[in-house]
Amino acid sequence: MYDLIVIGAGPGGYEAAAYAAKLGRKVALFEKTELGGTCLNVGCIPTKTLLRSARALEDCRAAAQYGVTVGAAAFDMAAVQARKQQVVAMLIKGVTGMLKRAGVDVIKAEAKLAGRGKVVAGGKEYEAANILVATGSVPAAPPIPGLRDNPGVLDSTGILELDAVPESLVVIGGGVIGLEFASFFATVGTKVTVVEMLPKIAPVVDEEIGKKLMGELKKAGVVFHLSCKVVRIEDKTLVYATPEGKEESVTGTWILNATGRSPVLKGIGLEEAGVDFDRRGVKADEFGKTNVPGIWACGDVTGRCLLAHAATREGIVAVNNMFGIPDRLRYSAIPSVIYTHPEVAQVGATEDDLKARGVAYRKAVMPMAVAGRFVVENAGQSGTVKVLVSEKHGQVLGVHIIGGCCGEFIASAAAMVEMELRVEDVRQIVFPHPTTSEALKETILHA
Repeated sequence: MYDLIVIGAGPGGYEAAAYAAKLGRKVALFEKTELGGTCLNVGCIPTKTLLRSARALEDCRAAAQYGVTVGAAAFDMAAVQARKQQVVAMLIKGVTGMLKRAGVDVIKAEAKLAGRGKVVAGGKEYEAANILVATGSVPAAPPIPGLRDNPGVLDSTGILELDAVPESLVVIGGGVIGLEFASFFATVGTKVTVVEMLPKIAPVVDEEIGKKLMGELKKAGVVFHLSCKVVRIEDKTLVYATPEGKEESVTGTWILNATGRSPVLKGIGLEEAGVDFDRRGVKADEFGKTNVPGIWACGDVTGRCLLAHAATREGIVAVNNMFGIPDRLRYSAIPSVIYTHPEVAQVGATEDDLKARGVAYRKAVMPMAVAGRFVVENAGQSGTVKVLVSEKHGQVLGVHIIGGCCGEFIASAAAMVEMELRVEDVRQIVFPHPTTSEALKETILHA
């Protein structure tokens, strides 16, 4: 009899399992493939490894701006892939060691809910006072004629295995996944076309920042077709309808389906256990509870916030609550990053959010060049920091940044939103000099 059984060893599952074990609980973690889930194996880490290699290529191209002369830079996709595998293997080893040290029973088997407090895996039944469902997500496959079973179409998992730089790539979807791959492949020399059904890219991003991102990606050679609906795919040719209803087409060496991800719901016993869910995911509240006592959920399977760090926090919140430690997750303070070049990072409300809620606010927008470190590190590049603060009380409501490695300091802004800091509170925080993060403080004080 376990205190907790976790189904799924992604960031939400394995962190929750280790945390519960460190609290002195008896924990079992079930995973049918590799530890680390989507993020470590076919998501966050592999894609960022590729993007780092692309940035190294860009650094070589821009070296003369820093007084450094180099020869012609060459991109070796096979070597990049080998490094990616080394990084993933090393991190999986780290997760394995962490779980072992915590005392978690890791069971390599496909687990399924078998009613309240029961799980079946490998023909055996296991019991626990609490069960945490953390089965994650898989690439979505919309009902586009010619998409499924087409050898010319890759999803976000398949494209990570390419061992050669394609001449051209057609990307379906202008969201985070599509934009990161578009940025990578455009940098290494691929002709990239993005087809997006909405009138803008990165719909979760503040619109002003999103427009700047599209401008930067266009400079890198990415072609965008917005407000265009994919009609069908014929071999390696994608046919789409323009806003005027006219059919046009674009052909690529590969077509990337980057239309998002869908929660893993089938075959895990949700119906048998009576857990409430729909196609968007398992329904869980801000405490991690489902409608069935003793069954909890975190991460992508809930469909609420498909981010690895959100999954981790959701798992910790669920563990705390199941063992009597009051905790809850404030979704308004979860930061997010798009690892394009330049990066985009944000946390809190957008202008559209505040307008929709009727919240009075003040806005400040400043160039990242107000920070000397940004000028030093980003020759010939630009960046922008946008801050939204409450008109009534002056607290920081939203921070939106494009430029440099802004993802490295967005956590500072997340803390401000989480703790409801006011402009005057931020004034008292000492930011190290010279750092790019000083642009954040300058913009907040400007508000």
